[in-house]
Amino acid sequence: MVARTFTVAFEGVEARRVEVQCALTPGLPNFTIVGLPDKAVSEARERVRATLAALQISLPSRKVVINMSPADLPKAGSHFDLPIVLAILSATGVIPEERIEQCLSLGELSLDSSLVAVNGALPAALKAAELGCDLLCPAACAAEAAWVGATPVFGATDLSQLIKHLTGTTPLIQADPGEVAMPKHTKCLRDVKGQEKAKRALEIAAAGHHHMFMVGTPGSGKSMLATRLPSILPALTPTEALETSIIHSLSGLLDEGGISRARPFREPHHTASMAAIVGGGRGAQPGEVSLSHNGVLFMDEFPEFPRNVLESLRQPVESGEIMVARANAHIKYPARFMLVAAANPCKCGYLPDPERACSKVPLCGSDYLGRISGPLLDRFDLRFEVPPVEFTDLDLPPSGDSSATVAARVAAARDVQMSRLKGTGMLTNSELEGQLLDDVATPDTEGKDLLIKAAEKLGLSARGYHRVLKVARTIADLDHSDTVRRPHVAEALSYRVVSGTLN
Repeated sequence: MVARTFTVAFEGVEARRVEVQCALTPGLPNFTIVGLPDKAVSEARERVRATLAALQISLPSRKVVINMSPADLPKAGSHFDLPIVLAILSATGVIPEERIEQCLSLGELSLDSSLVAVNGALPAALKAAELGCDLLCPAACAAEAAWVGATPVFGATDLSQLIKHLTGTTPLIQADPGEVAMPKHTKCLRDVKGQEKAKRALEIAAAGHHHMFMVGTPGSGKSMLATRLPSILPALTPTEALETSIIHSLSGLLDEGGISRARPFREPHHTASMAAIVGGGRGAQPGEVSLSHNGVLFMDEFPEFPRNVLESLRQPVESGEIMVARANAHIKYPARFMLVAAANPCKCGYLPDPERACSKVPLCGSDYLGRISGPLLDRFDLRFEVPPVEFTDLDLPPSGDSSATVAARVAAARDVQMSRLKGTGMLTNSELEGQLLDDVATPDTEGKDLLIKAAEKLGLSARGYHRVLKVARTIADLDHSDTVRRPHVAEALSYRVVSGTLN
């Protein structure tokens, strides 16, 4: 007799169905797991033995063979514990076979039979809904999985509760979704003294989802500006929240089963490896570019990142997804993030200040920023300088609009874009391309003449030319203008020109 139940193995954000089969065959008592298990899955034998002993259930005095099909799909993680023990209990007659075959399960076993939370409950619930199965999981994962809404989710604190549920003795109550956490921002743009042009650039970037590069001396406020960007971004839509939460579920970043409507804000240190940024490592896990999907990836001290890490950003910045290709895995992750980079003008940081600059001026500036390749730099829609603020200005009262006021303008501009792009699969101006870009972003005659002259003088590439059009379209949306006019083009061009080495 072969008993079977179902679980999942994760390939990126996709959950693939795995059939867990248990056969009790004649022979010396033995417990074998086959089907390409990793170390964590192989160690499930000892956890299963201890769990059954805690419930005073003994393994049969026969050869127990667990097969996980398809056998050529790598199985990794402790979440296979629960389906393995359920298959054994079904094979021994403790649980009705017909009940267990209608369930998809995942969870880690503790030695005292309690169930430990695991990553990936949300994508597993999506797969269960696709298969028409109930989902069985640890109680700590149930609120997260219940967000799918299309499949019954039952969470248990220990294995005995699941046994009683499956035998009909004490059915479990279907889990409810966790709380929706709305964005709460304690940082406001009015905290930043001066820097009105930089604040305007933040507003444009937020409105059109444009990539942004800031250059300024140490202490000029680059990081302070970047950390206030989430306060002016609109909340995640329900679809975006689910997309982002699936990635965070795989990485164990969801808190108490709740889903947040706040956009992710990730700020990796410049010593981060390529695997940490783009994804990889054991099991090709998602990196920072995917964890910041639908949000902001802030990279301070941009030139200090390793060159290969910087160059690896070129594809996701352009396409909105990343292919993590390793010897044993080829996995595609979503990576539609807003890249915000900040850098000092040179190694010492004081290139514009003759009294504080080092003796290598001005060569140190070109050498330092030269670590950023031209093709990568060309992918930034907004490039501008953040000048130092005089200490005497720090005592001045707050200036400019609050984050709430700016956020309202950004939301209105986003609504215009969503209405314009409805049915195209695009959401913001940064995604415009081809004929659609020409249709909605071509400026009037005066604006077109200015753009052509500027493109010739600045030596804009075709990509740079189109990015100016996208930014101009966003500026026009903020200005409530259906037509892109000369002032909009002029302002967009002002964010392509930086003095010194970034011309």
